[in-house]
Amino acid sequence: MKLYSFFRSSAAYRVRIALALKGLAFETIAIHLQKDGGQNLKPDYRAVNPQMRVPTLMLDSGALLTQSLAIVEYLDEIHPQPPLLPRDALERAKVRALAQLIACDIHPLNNVAPLRYLKNQLGQDQAKIDAWYHHWVIAGFDALETMLGSGRYCFGDTVTLADICLVPQVANARRLKVPLDKYPRIVAIDAACAKLPAFDQARPENQPDAE
Repeated sequence: MKLYSFFRSSAAYRVRIALALKGLAFETIAIHLQKDGGQNLKPDYRAVNPQMRVPTLMLDSGALLTQSLAIVEYLDEIHPQPPLLPRDALERAKVRALAQLIACDIHPLNNVAPLRYLKNQLGQDQAKIDAWYHHWVIAGFDALETMLGSGRYCFGDTVTLADICLVPQVANARRLKVPLDKYPRIVAIDAACAKLPAFDQARPENQPDAE
């Protein structure tokens, strides 16, 4: 398999965690989102992923998968051990809700494209862009902190799709200096995940394209 990835992309980070948890080998194809005006915007990559975003996973068959949650759930279906979603339908829905709170509500507002639009098209300075970023992380984390149970991870004592989404978002929050003092559960879960080799292997600084 080949993973088109950018080391700081939280969406690509999710897929790297899932691949590591499943013990699946892959080749990294680096797509830098800032160099050369954004390598993801070049025609060659647009032919791979018309949305011009990372990640894209190329299977051994040559099939191309996009969107991190779709990729992770595909991997979970094809390689079911260890499972990333509970067997019970109600519990699966709860885990997906936690994951989507991060991947669908927080992350899209703070992705490279909207931040670049705020700067280049709307003329906002970096202080206002940072305030925008902080606002949406805090709004999401305020809700998420109350939704997390008392287990070691986001949903009990087993790693799930929710943890795969949480850890990259916490990494981004720290990189952008979002205060995390009022989120003890989020911080504790992130720390628990950090002890697992798969999460460490997937960290941005451990990628071949890390700068």
